[in-house]
Amino acid sequence: MNNQFTTTIDAANVQAKQNLDRTMSGLKNGAAQATTGIEQAQDKMRGGVERAMKTAEEMFSFYQGNIEAIARSSQIFASGMQNLSQRMAATAKTTMEETISTMKALSSVKSLKEATDLQQNLARATLEKAVTQTGQIADSSIKLTEQTFAPIGARVTLAVEKFSKAG
Repeated sequence: MNNQFTTTIDAANVQAKQNLDRTMSGLKNGAAQATTGIEQAQDKMRGGVERAMKTAEEMFSFYQGNIEAIARSSQIFASGMQNLSQRMAATAKTTMEETISTMKALSSVKSLKEATDLQQNLARATLEKAVTQTGQIADSSIKLTEQTFAPIGARVTLAVEKFSKAG
């Protein structure tokens, strides 16, 4: 009976050892799978954060370019308006000088015909200059508008290209 009891205890010990080995192996495998899963999740999270940071940097750079384009447009507009104002002031000054010169000449005319001719010549010259200057100012204004919106138009084109590739 002692032998049978010893054999039963030995068999139970072998069975317990096998069960313990299976449990330990299962725990090791589970821990390894959990570690692998956590590492994969961390890698995915890291990749997501890196992509989000890259996207944020690209957006910041893009918006910074927009602000720079607006600043360039503003500078072009201010400079162009200053040039137009100077041209209009120079034209007004020249017209005023010609009018004063004609008025001085009128003070020394000897006949009504001579006075009428001076006034007609002044009116004709003033009208011709006004028509010419108006055309030149209109052309300059159109060019200024094109130049002012060129940097913004370039940004719009870039945005369309960028977002059409992303979509």
